[in-house]
Amino acid sequence: MAAVVTENDICALLESPSSGDGAPTLEHIENALTTGYARAMALEAEHSRLQRRIAEVAVELADEEDALPDPELKRLAQELKAARRDLVRLRTLLESLRTRADAARAA
Repeated sequence: MAAVVTENDICALLESPSSGDGAPTLEHIENALTTGYARAMALEAEHSRLQRRIAEVAVELADEEDALPDPELKRLAQELKAARRDLVRLRTLLESLRTRADAARAA
């Protein structure tokens, strides 16, 4: 079972020295990338699930004559927004870590 890598872990890797004492190994960086990409894929799946559910709720509301704003729709929209924000932030960090891994491989 792979260890969970948080955004803080990725930031710590990015802030660590690129060589010498305290520099992470290429294996450590690549493991963080693998785990980070898996997390990004899970966030993308959640994003898609939320989009589908929002569409379902909107269709259900359209079928009702006196549809009031649905609290589930608001909650889903907030979750979608958070998932999108988390995904963008994680992808940005992973891109930086990938650049770091490339540099470590070249050294």
